[in-house]
Amino acid sequence: MKRWFMTVAACALLTIPACGGGGSGGIEVCVGSCTPPPTTVDFLTASEVERIIAQAAHEANARRAPATIAVTDRVGNVLGVFRMAGAPANFRITSNRGVAGGLENIDILPDTFAAITKAITGAYLSSNGNAFSTRTASQIVQQNFNPREINQPSGPLYGVQFSQLSCSDLMRRDTDGAVGPKRSPLGLAADPGGLPLYKNNRLVGGVGVIADQVYGLDPDITDIDQDVDELIAVAASTGFAAPDDIRANRITADGRTLRFVDSEALLSTPLQAPAFTALNGNVPVVAGFFNGVIKAGTSFGNAQSGFRADAGVLASQNAFILVDATNTNRYAPRPGTDNLMTTTDATTIMIEALKVANRARAQIRRPLGSQAQVTITVVDSNGEVLALARTPDAPVFGTDVALQKARSALLFSHPSAAAEIAALPPVQYIGAGGNAVALFRTFPQYIAATKTFFNNPAMLSNGIAFSNRAIGNISRPLFPDGISGAPAGPFSTPHSNWSPFHLGLQLDLAYNAIIAAASGPAAVGCTGLARAKNGIQIFPGAVPIYRDNRLVGAIGVSGDGVDQDDMVAFLGLANAGKVLNNGIQNAPPAIRADTLQPGGGGTGTRLRYVQCPQAPFNNSTEQNVCEGL
Repeated sequence: MKRWFMTVAACALLTIPACGGGGSGGIEVCVGSCTPPPTTVDFLTASEVERIIAQAAHEANARRAPATIAVTDRVGNVLGVFRMAGAPANFRITSNRGVAGGLENIDILPDTFAAITKAITGAYLSSNGNAFSTRTASQIVQQNFNPREINQPSGPLYGVQFSQLSCSDLMRRDTDGAVGPKRSPLGLAADPGGLPLYKNNRLVGGVGVIADQVYGLDPDITDIDQDVDELIAVAASTGFAAPDDIRANRITADGRTLRFVDSEALLSTPLQAPAFTALNGNVPVVAGFFNGVIKAGTSFGNAQSGFRADAGVLASQNAFILVDATNTNRYAPRPGTDNLMTTTDATTIMIEALKVANRARAQIRRPLGSQAQVTITVVDSNGEVLALARTPDAPVFGTDVALQKARSALLFSHPSAAAEIAALPPVQYIGAGGNAVALFRTFPQYIAATKTFFNNPAMLSNGIAFSNRAIGNISRPLFPDGISGAPAGPFSTPHSNWSPFHLGLQLDLAYNAIIAAASGPAAVGCTGLARAKNGIQIFPGAVPIYRDNRLVGAIGVSGDGVDQDDMVAFLGLANAGKVLNNGIQNAPPAIRADTLQPGGGGTGTRLRYVQCPQAPFNNSTEQNVCEGL
């Protein structure tokens, strides 16, 4: 606490460039190693949860659109769910692209799942430096960025919707007490109607609404929608709305402004909403997520939330860690289960990656010049976590995603990848009414398609090193990414039958577990693959780790721009190798995936391995920091 106040005083008196000011939102920001400590008042009380729900119901009544409303805290604890009288009990998943398969057209899931998922998405994608909504998510997960801009690559977080899954071995259950991060019923939502909630200019949770019976996305961001779910959520957030200065519409990615909400034209006056006790509806029990009792949230950054400052070996880098209900570090640095990396290896890789992150210029944060905020994970060759830590204000979604990324780079770089994936049981798609839907590909067919695409019968068994950027290259419905008329990558469904709810191998690997979790208690493990227990991820930010020429693990990073994620992983590992001087390194250049030039795909386009950002560091003129590594 003393360190924080002294730093603020220094910023005020000396106008140090590394210290960020507030902006129109009046937000306290400290860039670099200084971080405001958690407080005991930055959480939603039970009465505030009731007020948020009442404001939502008031707007829903004005629109004659009975809704189901959910409120969570920042780490995903479900604090309240309310189903208004007459609210639809189910919803339909659809992209409106006429697609069959995957999650498309499923209409048997309870409304509460959609509302909770939207609330978690608003909370998990946001931080004290950025406020993202489910509309923002829609913009960054589609086949083009921006959606419908032809010959543009896919969204920067393409595939992120299949994270935070109920089957993840990292995400916590409702039976784990208040500690997070908590799992989500449907991953992350791209359907407008989920917003973050703020109190004292700090992120304290999210609100999600479903009233229109559709769980979809916004395929056209050139128009202005009057989305009933979103407008009810806007009303709900009155008094807890995101500060203007950090909303998505003040943030750019790849030169494009993001979207937060399309409209705030309410029909009601939220502050005149009736008392919660006067509402017509019920507070349902949602098995596995909510026990039917409205409750207060946790204060993020205190041990009760599951996230706190490290007091151990990573404290020098201002790291935060995940803790369990006994306040014990869940992922303290340790040696590999395969005896291929030591505790010192894992610790050094983590420290050097954190050093890069602490210098890096953020992509998706306000004010400009803020430090990047990320989660970093190191795994061994079995996919077991050897270390996990984060910078203090990293978005919570990156916790699970960083692990997915690390495991993905490991899985597809491993010589047994083809055999292990081909041996998996088939996907059992269901559709409207729970009816069976024909398969697109079996897992052996995915492997065969990959071998054909690269015109190499040894593909995925020959030890080629795959980064997550390279994995993403071949997971898109067009290859090269975004080029109209191009063939699909071998990990994707064909463009003609593609949607964010039916995108190929990533979903298929976890599909059976997702459906099982929706209909009963969730088992731990999403894919049946020991190296990818929480599913795979298909956007950049992970590289495999080698000791000389031997695969020994992987590092994954997520949180603050995909180029920043790439840099923290790739440069952090390279720097750790120099410190350790024991053979730990990035993949030898000769075996990296960017040496591949797909032949069977007919494009002649090489894959990409990593892409580090321009002007990567605050208070520095360095450029090309990854060149030659």
